[in-house]
Amino acid sequence: MTEPAPELFAVRIIVENRKGVLRDISTVVAQHDANVLMIHQECFDTGPFQGMAELYLEFEDGTDRDGMFRELKNLPAVHDVKPYDPFSHIYGTRVIIIGGGAQVAQVALGAVNEADRHNIRGERISVDTIPLVGEKTVAKAVDAVARLPRASILVLAGSLMGGEISSAVDRVREAGIPVIALKMAGSVPDHADLVVTDPIQAGVFAVMHVSKAAVFDISRVKGREF
Repeated sequence: MTEPAPELFAVRIIVENRKGVLRDISTVVAQHDANVLMIHQECFDTGPFQGMAELYLEFEDGTDRDGMFRELKNLPAVHDVKPYDPFSHIYGTRVIIIGGGAQVAQVALGAVNEADRHNIRGERISVDTIPLVGEKTVAKAVDAVARLPRASILVLAGSLMGGEISSAVDRVREAGIPVIALKMAGSVPDHADLVVTDPIQAGVFAVMHVSKAAVFDISRVKGREF
């Protein structure tokens, strides 16, 4: 019998931007047996919290979460503690589209329309796009996909991609993220899991793969061209 996935929680902490703050926060979280899954830190340059920093944590498990929040608020460097729903409950699974502007727009059209059908029924699938030019620029963006939180599939939309981009595609796939490529010149289609001629259909396929309700699985058609 498959065990249910652990429940996730999130908290936003406004702190003074100084040494030792992260250590103090980590100590409190560990004392309550919470397992941190993601942490994001950003310093404020303007606004009411100028000169301070924001720490956003997503975690699972933990004992006495209300008590943990109270202890965090009592830390000398902490100014505010507020729990939130984790991003996975709000923005959900992410489809990433990288490539040339016109092709990216068409893939996004298919992905957004398909995601809407699933999200209106309670799923959470978001679509992120960035049109880029240049082999090195695209290769860096592709490599970064493996580091993006909740990124579940990558679509490469362009008319010519190869070289360093193909190597980056291999690394993304090794990280467990499948890659769909439009039919194009260059070596990228030879490195992708799936090659699709119609950009709108490529976006639809991407969303169907990450959806919990759809029956499409890219592993069943790996290496094929449509």
